[in-house]
Amino acid sequence: MDYEGFKREILKMSDIDLSLYKEKQMKRRIDSLIRKNGYDRYEDYVQALKLDKELYNEFINYLTINVSEFYRNPDQWEVLREQIIPMLLQGSPTLKIWSSACSTGDEPYTLAMVLTEHMPLSRIHILATDIDVEALRKAKEGVYSVKSLEKLPEKYIRDFFIKDGNTYCVREELKRCVEFRRLNLLRDPYPDGCDLIVCRNVLIYFTEEAKSQIYVKFNRALKDRGVLFIGSTELIIMSAKYKLTPIKTFFYIKDGDI
Repeated sequence: MDYEGFKREILKMSDIDLSLYKEKQMKRRIDSLIRKNGYDRYEDYVQALKLDKELYNEFINYLTINVSEFYRNPDQWEVLREQIIPMLLQGSPTLKIWSSACSTGDEPYTLAMVLTEHMPLSRIHILATDIDVEALRKAKEGVYSVKSLEKLPEKYIRDFFIKDGNTYCVREELKRCVEFRRLNLLRDPYPDGCDLIVCRNVLIYFTEEAKSQIYVKFNRALKDRGVLFIGSTELIIMSAKYKLTPIKTFFYIKDGDI
């Protein structure tokens, strides 16, 4: 079995189309993981994935590149808190927010905490999705290391976490603001009518073709004048093609349908 055959098998098993990821870096990551687990051939590894749920979960977790932390790139969160959210609230007292690749939950919980400076917890609802079921399980659990919270303002830690030994647990009242759900950005239907979509440091792993498809779908998922918040390693080339206009660095506003 060559890499093309391996991609076909993974698509059948997981609904993940590796053809839409940048091949050179993804193949390098996968080959490294296969060797680490003591396999030399793709077919042997595929058979092992089918028989060993723990090995399969490790593969999916590794594949989806879960790198997350609270308040990652603090300056961008300050722009969101001080400028973007007040702008969005001018049109509506509540906001429909989608954290579209939420990993282990750091991002949607950060969103909820930032929103408390503008509205009560009872009015906050965030849809948080990811392709990785294990990451979603950790997100729902809401238990984090000290390192994950390093950049988070002290007031948020004080108000929304309970310290338990060397870990911090998200308080139940904040958990209730976030709905976690599995969603594959490359295949599944998107929610609609979103005021804000957050998709940070994920699209860099996709091909240009895949990114183009996602930007079109993000446009259709946003309300008119809704905002897309992307990561610090990303830039939407020819954003006008997708009717997305930059308003701040890493923030784009929808200015028409496509």
